Amino acid sequence: MNVKDQELREQATLEIQKHKLQVESDPYRLTYHLMPPVGLLNDPNGFIHWKGTYHLFYQWMPFKTGHGAKFWGHYSSPDLVHWTHEGIALTPSDWFDKNGCYSGSAVDDNGTLTVFYTGNVKDEKNNRETYQCLAVSEDGLEFEKQGVVATLPKGYTAHFRDPKVWKKGEHWYMVVGAQSLQLDGKAVLFRSSNLKEWEHLGAIAGGNTDRLGYFGYMWECPDLFELNGKDVLVVCPQGIEPEGMLYQNVYQAGYFVGQLDYEKARYTHGQFTELDRGFEFYAPQTTLDAKGRRLLVAWMGVPDQQEDQQPTISHKWVHTMTIPRELTLIDGKLYQQPIKELEQLRQNQVSYEQVSINNGVLELDQVRGKSIELGIQDLSYGDRSIEISLRGEIRFIYDPQEKQATLERKSYVNGLTEARHCRLERLTSLQIFLDTSSLEIFVNGGEEVFTSRIFPYPDNELITFASKGSFNFHVNKWDLKYD
Repeated sequence: MNVKDQELREQATLEIQKHKLQVESDPYRLTYHLMPPVGLLNDPNGFIHWKGTYHLFYQWMPFKTGHGAKFWGHYSSPDLVHWTHEGIALTPSDWFDKNGCYSGSAVDDNGTLTVFYTGNVKDEKNNRETYQCLAVSEDGLEFEKQGVVATLPKGYTAHFRDPKVWKKGEHWYMVVGAQSLQLDGKAVLFRSSNLKEWEHLGAIAGGNTDRLGYFGYMWECPDLFELNGKDVLVVCPQGIEPEGMLYQNVYQAGYFVGQLDYEKARYTHGQFTELDRGFEFYAPQTTLDAKGRRLLVAWMGVPDQQEDQQPTISHKWVHTMTIPRELTLIDGKLYQQPIKELEQLRQNQVSYEQVSINNGVLELDQVRGKSIELGIQDLSYGDRSIEISLRGEIRFIYDPQEKQATLERKSYVNGLTEARHCRLERLTSLQIFLDTSSLEIFVNGGEEVFTSRIFPYPDNELITFASKGSFNFHVNKWDLKYD
């Protein structure tokens, strides 16, 4: 630990202490989601199940609610439900990361927790340099930087970041998000036998290739994993224009399904599919746990999408993570489901076995709250729209004639109604996770997901169901609380 590192740690600790009361007094602090103790949180990093403990690191700016020279914050958990905020993992304290320890991943190297991240460097004229860096830990808490292990190859700009590392056979592989000199987004592959010396194999996917036309000017946060015999590439393209109901956020997060030829470094894939249909979802990262599950966590935010207007900023913090989800691949489509461990939070179950609405609005006495889970099954409806209104702030609507699901909310910037949509052949079930300032709706067992921040009047717990025709369903409601 050098002098600069020690200074940054002390300054961050003082910042937490200075604003602790102000942060914790915010009525929009979440109940069961991961947040920064102060300042700004963004991308999940280094998500791993290591020696029986889940570790989730995150991009952290402790000194303001804007972006800058990022730290790696650190949460750990025995069960993905009860989390401990650990000491700082990485600080931007060395020549190769002085302007930010940017996003990356973690692997287990023969019992050593080994993390890779991008070192961001800028000179006095704001020219950028980028380095892929390595740090190791024997206890999962204290990390020793090993320095630069991969530099910028030819053919790319310095927008070259977010290494995701995994092992296949006898070799380690690293995929990095990149921008080519032609300003196309790319996913670039490296190979290593020892995690320290990396061979550049080239771009395995990207815009203006034989499989894609123009597809954004930068691909961030790549992740590649095997699921059900297929290789799934998750990326976050920047610079895609809206197309109908698709690509409505400033930047996207989605995936391709295909096969990676490791010898030829060639990825054959199908079309790009968005992972989430809501307003805030970006930089997802996955890991494989000891139970054999492919788990995903994402940042419940989008860069450059009016994040500086979120109301929590007046309380000196901004952003949160999604709940962890388990991924399955069904007929070439990724399904996301809330992890089963979250059932530990359920309290005070209320059930309504047969609810019927006929051209009206219904409020159920005990179905209300701010931090709750709703399970809605056995849906029966005609050809008229059905809707669920949550806390006076947001509406989920399904139109069976248009075969379209819609999420509407009041903008936290100007109060006007804004919407996100997706095609849906039929609505069969909903699992809704509502927190003090967030909403995650899992449609049809995770066939589609809507993830969003919401900022209703803090005391509003009202939930209503409505239809212009007939609407019958079964609903379970749980309060979600820690014991």
